[in-house]
Amino acid sequence: MDDRYHRWLERKRTERCLRNLNRNGFDAHLAPNPQAACSLVLSMISAYESFGVGGSDTVRAIGIVDELRIMGKTIHDHWEPERSPEEIQAARLAQGRSDCFLCSANAVSEEGEIINVDGIGNRVAAMAFGPRKVVVVAGANKVTTDLPAALRRVREVAAPMRAKSLGMETPCAESGRCADCNAPQRICRITTILHRPPMLTDISVVLVPQSLGF
Repeated sequence: MDDRYHRWLERKRTERCLRNLNRNGFDAHLAPNPQAACSLVLSMISAYESFGVGGSDTVRAIGIVDELRIMGKTIHDHWEPERSPEEIQAARLAQGRSDCFLCSANAVSEEGEIINVDGIGNRVAAMAFGPRKVVVVAGANKVTTDLPAALRRVREVAAPMRAKSLGMETPCAESGRCADCNAPQRICRITTILHRPPMLTDISVVLVPQSLGF
């Protein structure tokens, strides 16, 4: 199949999602590619000084974290190498107290809802309350038709791949299929659905009409 039709379909889905996110009160934007997404996000957040970064491949893929480091901003990133468990935990706590929090989503419904499932909770906590600004970056692969489809995506796509990427000892990391397990390293423990932006949190969403992240 000609790839242009796949790109066309992804763009149509993200456009519908964009309209409904804005209808629901989110500040939603469409960026044509990762480079444009990075420039757009920088224009939104350059005035802030401290930044929390969730465990997001998508955020790192657009290059925004590197740009903020070049600008000399304070970054609280628990993925920085050679950190002790205490330093990692301190970074997670600081993310919720930063000026701006950068993250992705496990799924975004075309109806304009943002769905995330966490194992620890630092991401969903920071998204909901604390930072003055939250920016969510998501590729077209995260867009689903509705809320039930979004929850299925987490179980069937995002969670198994994320568990595998982190080297977790969970059934889904072995089989590629959710077993609703009780494994000690289970990463699906907290589910949040942002139907509308929380009252005291300014949330922008940047959609990119191509696959990014898990």
